[in-house]
Amino acid sequence: MEQNIQNNSDFLFLYEAILSNPNGDPDQENKPRMDYDTRTNLVTDVRLKRYIREFLKQNGQEIFVDMEGDSKVGMDQRLQNILLSIWDNDEAMREIISDEKLFSVYKEKVRTEDAEKTMKKLFDKKTEHKEVNRAILTGLVKRRFADIRMFGSAFAVEGFNKALTGPIQLNWGYSLNDVYLVDSSTISSIMNEDSSTFGKDYRVKYSLLAFHGSVNKFAALTTGLTEADLKTFREALWNGVSASPTRSKLNQYPKFYLELVYNEGFHNGHFGDLRNLIEARIQGEKKPQEVTQFTDLALDFSHLEDTLEGQVGEGKPLKDVIIRTAVGVKNPAQTWI
Repeated sequence: MEQNIQNNSDFLFLYEAILSNPNGDPDQENKPRMDYDTRTNLVTDVRLKRYIREFLKQNGQEIFVDMEGDSKVGMDQRLQNILLSIWDNDEAMREIISDEKLFSVYKEKVRTEDAEKTMKKLFDKKTEHKEVNRAILTGLVKRRFADIRMFGSAFAVEGFNKALTGPIQLNWGYSLNDVYLVDSSTISSIMNEDSSTFGKDYRVKYSLLAFHGSVNKFAALTTGLTEADLKTFREALWNGVSASPTRSKLNQYPKFYLELVYNEGFHNGHFGDLRNLIEARIQGEKKPQEVTQFTDLALDFSHLEDTLEGQVGEGKPLKDVIIRTAVGVKNPAQTWI
């Protein structure tokens, strides 16, 4: 099995939303989530993780937090359905329960000739074989579920109660520019040939959204996040926001990704929230409500460049810097790497 990640890191991710609804607020008629006092567009970490999960699934990665068909299922039912598909398959279960002694306990004392009885034993909070359940949950996470290896989960399931802290953590995202909404009446659904249901369709004019996150090597010891997983995460983060365009999420595109990989002895947050090191300024004489595209703004990386200059190398905080930019976005690393 591939080795867990060996370094802590912090990352910054920017993406734009053009005439779309980045994250509807169910308490506000599904309007884009906003802080109206500061005209800041907000997007939850849960929304961004959903983009990532959808991208993982599209590209053949197995995820735990998922729909089954067109239905939402609870965590306990999802876990049970997964185990029902492999409970009597020695090869599959041996891969999950890698310890031979525990696998023997599973075969001899937990598994029966009947699937329902076996599930009842497994999903019993008073189970006599907790070590087998722990091995099953650990094996499923480390060998099958990329999203749990990345983000963790609180498994509140009888027989499997355990909180797994995700190595990858994200703050809520917020816009770097003042955001204004447009709204229009639209046909939201057609019931039959004779009647239609009308509703409001709220969208942002333009929002440049910024997320700060961290990757922690110590949390990775529990979930088994590997370097391959981390590479997959970067691809999913960059491509996920535009890979599943729906009517309200169309016109969202990645613009900038920065990851600071720390040397041994340096920890997350060494440079604080990386969003504080950049600024988006309006170009020319436009008013904030007239900003409708990326070229209406200018990204200022000067504070970032000053902060990170001379910080890369042996004995310095940073081991490596990973940068990805969209067409038309400056690479700020040229002055300090």
